[in-house]
This record gives sequence, C-alpha cells and structure tokens, in this order.
Amino acid sequence: MLIITGTIAYDYIMDFPGSFSDHILPDQIHKINLSFIVNKFARRRGGTAGNVSYSLGLLKTPHTLFTYAGKDFEDYGKTFTKLGVSLHGVSIDKKNYTSTGFAMADKSNNQIWGYFYGASDNIPNLKLKKVAGRKDLILIGPAGAYGSMSFVKQCVKLGIDYMFDPGFILTQVTDEDLTIGVTNSKFIIGNDYEISLIKNRVKNWKKNFSSKVVITTLGEKGAVIEEKGKIYRIKPIKVQKAVDPTGAGDAWRSGFLAGVERRFSLETCGQMGSVAASFAVEKYGSQEHFYSIDEFKNRYRKTYKSLIDL
Repeated sequence: MLIITGTIAYDYIMDFPGSFSDHILPDQIHKINLSFIVNKFARRRGGTAGNVSYSLGLLKTPHTLFTYAGKDFEDYGKTFTKLGVSLHGVSIDKKNYTSTGFAMADKSNNQIWGYFYGASDNIPNLKLKKVAGRKDLILIGPAGAYGSMSFVKQCVKLGIDYMFDPGFILTQVTDEDLTIGVTNSKFIIGNDYEISLIKNRVKNWKKNFSSKVVITTLGEKGAVIEEKGKIYRIKPIKVQKAVDPTGAGDAWRSGFLAGVERRFSLETCGQMGSVAASFAVEKYGSQEHFYSIDEFKNRYRKTYKSLIDL
C-alpha cells in the first residue's frame, strides 16, 4: 500500500504575463522590493499530498492519504470522496485553517511561492505505525523540515521503505538531516536543480546515491531515472497547449507511484509519470485535470508505442 504524506492546501495561483528576470537588478538583490500585476487569479485545491492523492484517485490506485487539514477542509474533502479516495487518514485541526499557498508564475513558467502552514504544523505529531507496515511504501512529501524528518526517522525505526522528496524543504533542512533522509531512502526524487543541490550538500553523495533509485524530473524535457548505474531516459509527452505547470511534478509522482504499486518496471513507471503530468499541465491549477483510465492508456500508447494494463 502507498502512504502519501505532505500537505493539503488551498492554492492561490496567479500569472504574471512578463518575465521576473526583467525586473530583478543583479546588483540590488540584497534589497528587492517588487510588485507584479497579474492577469490571472484562481483559488484551487493543492498541497503536495493532496495533489498526488488526487491523481492516484484518477488512476484507481489504492493508497492512504496521511496528513492534517484545517477547519475549512469540507469542500476539499467532497471531491476526494467522489473519487473514491479514503479520508480516514486525514486528521482535522478544528481551530486552524488548512495550509495556504500563494504562487505566481511568469511567462517562462518560473515560479515564486509564499506558504502558510496552518494545520500542517501538526504533521510532526502523526504516527506512521497507525497506518503503515513493512510492506508499504511511504511518499515523504514536503511538510516542513521538522514534519518531513519526523517521517524519515519513523520509517527508519519501523523499517519501512520511503521515497524522499525534499525539494521544498531544502532551504530549511540541515545537511546532516538531508544526509539521513537520502542515506535511508529507497527512492530520491527532485527536479534537476534540486538534485544538484542535494548532491552538493550530502557528504559522499556518490556512495549514498549508488544504491538508490534517483529520479530527476526535467519538466518539458521529460525525466531521468538512475538505478545502480543504469539510466532510463523518459520521453516527455507532447501536449497541445501547456496552460499551467503548477502541480505537474506532483502528478508525475502519482503516475510513477501508481506504476510502482502495480510492480511495473522503472521505465514504465517513469512513462506513467510523464503521462500523468501531461494531463496536469493542460489545465489551470494542480487538481483541475481529469481523465479516464482509457484516456490515460491511449495517451500512453500514442507516445510510447506500447500497451499498458491498468
């Protein structure tokens, strides 16, 4: 069984029609004071755990969503109930609001985020032993350095495999804790910039990475999966129009994990990730896409020229 951790959040998504780089003076970075006028705005369901869980629901993949939400979770939860996603692992903080993210993307898909943790501050109090066993796989999604490392240490103690996804906590986590997270993981995932940062900060990273499955997502260029010296280059999916990159990485993770749960090859898992991400970028928001199993299989077949049994 997959156990999905991380945050549930409401995202406020904004589009800036220009380029951030046109308004940032390199010699004045120490005192940035900028305002951007946006031409699109929307409130959407989000959060890394919520996004992954949503797409796993589309792929009819059994899993446990294990996280905290706030007193305003009811509307969010209704959508997941309709998808058949169990919410028994979601705890509710009745005094606080669900985490809230504020994202702004420019025309080159560069993003700036602001984030309020809210109910997610309770995540470090969650106990994996209540929902997970040795045969499960835990996705340790971003939940603040303290929350993510709490799950890492619990997995190590309980002997449970996990996928380590530290991208959003790299500015918070210490080198020591980052090394612990990498050393004990089964899978490591991040974009090319994040993986480079991890390699620069983890001591003896070649030794620590050698026994892991290292997944580097490359946006519109696809992904690379490395395992014990073997490299799988995952071809990206061509989409008619890329509308919004927000949530594409989480959708990729869901496709990959859905393949892992079905015991598919790493290459097939990566290709499933690419297909899932392609649906996400075609809609504005991280949970606005929808597809049937047949639509997913058809898109997979058209790109990879093979059939997949879901």
